[in-house]
Amino acid sequence: MQRQAGLFLLFLLSAPFSLAETFLILPFFNLSSAKNIDWMGDSLSETVQESLAREGVLTVSRSQRDLALEELGIRRHTLATRATIMEIAMNVDATSVIYGSFDVTSSPDIPSEGLITLRAVILDVRRLRRGPDFEESGPIEDLSRLQTRLAWRLLTAARPGLGTTEGQFLSDHPPVRLDALESYVRGLLSSSLEQKLALFANAARLETVFSQPCFQLGRLHFERKDYRAAAEWLQRVLPSDSHNRESQFLMGLTRYHLADFAGASESFAKVAAEVPMPAVLNNLGVAQLRAGDPGAVATLKRAVDLDEADPDFHFNLAYAHWRRGELESASASLRAVLERTPEDEISALLLARCGQALGPKPGEPRFENLERLKTAYDESAWRHLQSILGPKAP
Repeated sequence: MQRQAGLFLLFLLSAPFSLAETFLILPFFNLSSAKNIDWMGDSLSETVQESLAREGVLTVSRSQRDLALEELGIRRHTLATRATIMEIAMNVDATSVIYGSFDVTSSPDIPSEGLITLRAVILDVRRLRRGPDFEESGPIEDLSRLQTRLAWRLLTAARPGLGTTEGQFLSDHPPVRLDALESYVRGLLSSSLEQKLALFANAARLETVFSQPCFQLGRLHFERKDYRAAAEWLQRVLPSDSHNRESQFLMGLTRYHLADFAGASESFAKVAAEVPMPAVLNNLGVAQLRAGDPGAVATLKRAVDLDEADPDFHFNLAYAHWRRGELESASASLRAVLERTPEDEISALLLARCGQALGPKPGEPRFENLERLKTAYDESAWRHLQSILGPKAP
């Protein structure tokens, strides 16, 4: 009890510097004796996570959560005490935690038959206040529908007055057959790339309306630089998927690497219209530049205005000016690059060219295709910043 009080005091002292209302969703605990269905606890947490994130609720990412569990030495499927839950929450800057359990009445040998009961609760960490219990029960084969209904109830509790109706929410999250759901979750839990690819592909094959494995396959193929395969999977990600914007971001990168610069611009523009992050605007401007779009300079200037600390943004703006023969403007941006990264040889070389009044010339491959893309998509961090800055945020 003394340890819990100490943790709570630490949380209160750090509260003024904490981020905005943020939810941590823990894997649900398996109360049954059938340990081969532990994956259902991860399926529950994943569904709740994606449902909240899609509606703009700030959440701790699965990777960040799992890293915290590992660093704290907490087993993934442990039935945690309230003190432990608070410790995890403070480790990831969460202000509320969603956790719960599930139980089944079925034979361990035939997990798809029988009944399952899902229970969840929201803990307000700052106020040490436990919310009401949420419960759903039904046939195990209806796990997808049951966890979606539970996610809806948790979402409305986390965000009262939500504009989306329950009917629309359920329509946007059609039920997924149990074997496809299991294959997808086991793919998330696997540490083997080949197993991930096989399990996600199996999930997508079993359920054509299942968007999440398509995103994962697109992401994995992109990381392997198999851009054509990545594009095929990413285009199957549904607009209702919480990964839709990230899939469009990856699609932009994929199209860029396939030299479809107009298509890349279109993908980045879709993301920028909803989340005008500097990295997205930077990539949009780069794609526009390669496509010959005269709006590239203005777009790259927006990225610089939003994040003046990143030298790559200054470089791309400088390079766009230099390509257009606007040497004075290019010089100013190149000096900004070198102020931040004095070791940038390309910027120093381009600045020297500007000083000699030398713009781009045909047949100089060393000065072609120098644009710098951003490959990391971190919408969560951007939304946290927006929540802190409020209406004045860019």
